[in-house]
Amino acid sequence: MKYAAPTWLPGGHLQTIFPATCIVKPQVAYRRERWRAPDGDFIDVDFIDGQADRPFIVLFHGLEGSSDSHYARALMAHVAALGWSGAVPHFRGCSGELNHAPRFYHSGDAQEVDWIIRRMAAERNNKPSAKFYAAGVSLGGNALLRWLGESQHQADIVDAACAVSAPLDLAGGGAALSRGLNRIYTRVFLQTLKPKCLQKLNQFPGLFDRETMLRARNLYEFDNIVTAPLHGYRNTDDYWDRASAKHVLSDITVPTLVLNARNDPFLPPQHLPQTASRHVTLDYPEHGGHVGFVAGGLPGHINWLPQRMQTFLEGLT
Repeated sequence: MKYAAPTWLPGGHLQTIFPATCIVKPQVAYRRERWRAPDGDFIDVDFIDGQADRPFIVLFHGLEGSSDSHYARALMAHVAALGWSGAVPHFRGCSGELNHAPRFYHSGDAQEVDWIIRRMAAERNNKPSAKFYAAGVSLGGNALLRWLGESQHQADIVDAACAVSAPLDLAGGGAALSRGLNRIYTRVFLQTLKPKCLQKLNQFPGLFDRETMLRARNLYEFDNIVTAPLHGYRNTDDYWDRASAKHVLSDITVPTLVLNARNDPFLPPQHLPQTASRHVTLDYPEHGGHVGFVAGGLPGHINWLPQRMQTFLEGLT
């Protein structure tokens, strides 16, 4: 199932920005549950309830994303139409309410992915005939790939997985987001990350240096003062290296699709890995932007990506 970008939407930036801001998102009727995390914190999980004998898919969202993100709404609307069940767990602090622990979330959060998937698998033990799939987008895709690679055969509780627009090489992607027009994406991220950090400092005074955080102009500087130290990394360089999914692609044992457009502004094509486990399908179309993949005539639609994911998960290509 090959992707071809519409002629009226040229270039990686338009293919990234237009679907996220201009295409109407499908309506989705979520059911929310609050789960207690192993460390005593909480996460909120939004569910779509389908037929008991049909597949279930869990989707891990991207940086500062949620179940309301365009890609999440598109996938879950598609899931509902198929009669499948689905879930979008929110990373810490992304559900509309700040989490309680002195941490947020990060690209290498395999431990977080692990307990979420294992709880979902345990709760589905009474439905042994239904397939269980996992998917991740952008940061969530990288975290999912880290879990798949680190867990190896212990990840066989999922039948197949998809990672879309994952920053497989965090250093390469981070450098790209600090240059030229790409800085607009960094600015958008920091506009929500910084206020959350100020709230976190109200919870935990002195957790990190307030003024250094506020002065951060890019993700490198932000990760250096907040993300890396809060999550056990020495600094940004250590975080971006150790958390990159590119290191574990050869260790994955679950059938997995890695889908990245070569014109994704978040990860230039020279940083796309060329080798992986025989269980991994590397799909690098020329166009699509970052979690874009718009199809059809004006005003376009965002149905191609859910259909591509379904096709792979069901083993059709």
